[in-house]
Amino acid sequence: MNLQAYWRNFTSRFDMRAGTVKADLLAGITVSLVAIPQSLAYAQLAGVPAYYGLYAALIPTVIGALFGSSNQLSTGPVAMTSLLTAASIAPLAAHGSDLFYSYAILLALISGIFQIAFGVLRIGILLNFLSNPVLMGFINAAALIIGLSQLPTLLGIPAAQSEHFLLDISRVVMHIDTAHALSLGFGVVAILLLLGFKKYAPKLPGVLITVASLTWGSYEIDYAGLGGRVVGAVPQGLPTLSLPPLDWHATIALLPAGFVIALISFMEAMSSCKVIAIKTRQPWDENKELIGQGLAKVAAAFSQSMPVSGSFSRSALNLASDARTPLSSLISAAFVLLTLIFFTSLLYHLPKPVLAAIIMMAVLNLINVQSIKHAWRANRDDGLAAVVTFFATLAFAPNIQNGILTGIILSLSLLLYRMMRPRVAVLGLHSDETLRDAIRHNLPPLHPRLGAIRFDGAMRFVNVSYFEDALLKLERENPELSCILVQSSGINEIDASGIEMLSNLLDRFKSSGIKLAFSGLKKQVSDVMDRTGLTDKIGKENIFATDKQALEGLCQRLDQQVVDV
Repeated sequence: MNLQAYWRNFTSRFDMRAGTVKADLLAGITVSLVAIPQSLAYAQLAGVPAYYGLYAALIPTVIGALFGSSNQLSTGPVAMTSLLTAASIAPLAAHGSDLFYSYAILLALISGIFQIAFGVLRIGILLNFLSNPVLMGFINAAALIIGLSQLPTLLGIPAAQSEHFLLDISRVVMHIDTAHALSLGFGVVAILLLLGFKKYAPKLPGVLITVASLTWGSYEIDYAGLGGRVVGAVPQGLPTLSLPPLDWHATIALLPAGFVIALISFMEAMSSCKVIAIKTRQPWDENKELIGQGLAKVAAAFSQSMPVSGSFSRSALNLASDARTPLSSLISAAFVLLTLIFFTSLLYHLPKPVLAAIIMMAVLNLINVQSIKHAWRANRDDGLAAVVTFFATLAFAPNIQNGILTGIILSLSLLLYRMMRPRVAVLGLHSDETLRDAIRHNLPPLHPRLGAIRFDGAMRFVNVSYFEDALLKLERENPELSCILVQSSGINEIDASGIEMLSNLLDRFKSSGIKLAFSGLKKQVSDVMDRTGLTDKIGKENIFATDKQALEGLCQRLDQQVVDV
């Protein structure tokens, strides 16, 4: 696409008519009222200072809106990416250290470069390697981990951070009697308020009202002076634009985590884009969105912030608020800018248990146990992949990226296993005169000297020996056979290994006095057979267009042989 065409495409996404601008203005304000407190909470989840979250909701939001493909997608800090950030850096740097913060910035750069590369090379299709059952298993486990990770903050109990997350949380629960009463009180009140707004006044900015009221309460009772943890000082003004801290050894160590964050965060953004596209009937481009989301992450790195992604909850709010163009996201970022310039001092007394409550309520929407049940009912392999991913993610926590990698490896292994052992059925003639699975339908043999078999799958190197074994087994179990029909409508492809295997089988069966016949060959398969000379070796008289023609021709030929004898 040339520069002029790109500019036309870019400007076409904006509509400056009064009605559209008004709708985008209201949507942008509405989203910002949620984005500001959420950004502070997700920074806490990522293990970085609160203002990193505000920085992540500023320039990256603008870049994601301008260079993405979905008009209503809201880019910024999100729970899943924040958790992955903290989990990925924890083994490399002490929590709360400057090194930890610099690695968070570097991780934003690495994951962004991965996404840009995916988009430029137009390999967004590779994201299909992450199956939906694996994603659902991971998301459910990660949501549970996110919620549990906020328990120490909610209870006001210091928690050790080791390589065993569940053990750390169990220790917190065992010492629940040492909870800081005031912290627990703020957290519980925040949860009750958020639930109340969601149920009884969903159109009000419940998150903002909860934060504002409890921050005021914290100031009035001097919560910080009574041992409670607050956000503290938030730097006023714009983030400093500078090069991310580059460290070769850290970059190598963070590459796997960067890849996983690029993968998971885009899957989250992609699910939002699909929902938006269905509801608005507006097209979107996954490769362009990859580039847009990647540029947003790189922008986060250069503005000294943490990895960002497309937010499902804020995008849904943006859509529900009648946002029509990316202008709504620009307006949302503008209100974050105003907060950074004029209102940061108001955030000092914000209790951290309130942020913990916001995170807990946000991840409730991520938990969907039914998706795992549906995967199990649809296919046991998919169900197994979902369940293993779920428990692996819990077991590996805080290194939850290992959980998703376990799920990907398992799902690909199961796929390869299914490819190696496709369905093979010995056939009989059904009452409707079609060839069906003889065992399943309890059908008699086709003919004393004729056997038939169906192969459901592409005939590739990974499964040709399985097909060969099935034919040889049919020969062994029926020594009187003089012809075997391969019903081939389920074979969509054949490679060189398949051709070689069939050629060798023809030689073996010829020495045993058995003919090999085929029916229903697809053109792409028969073309390969023609080019390799296999058609001539089989004999065109043994290749039939339909099953009916094959049965009539072969049975007549076999009966004639009996008469001649």
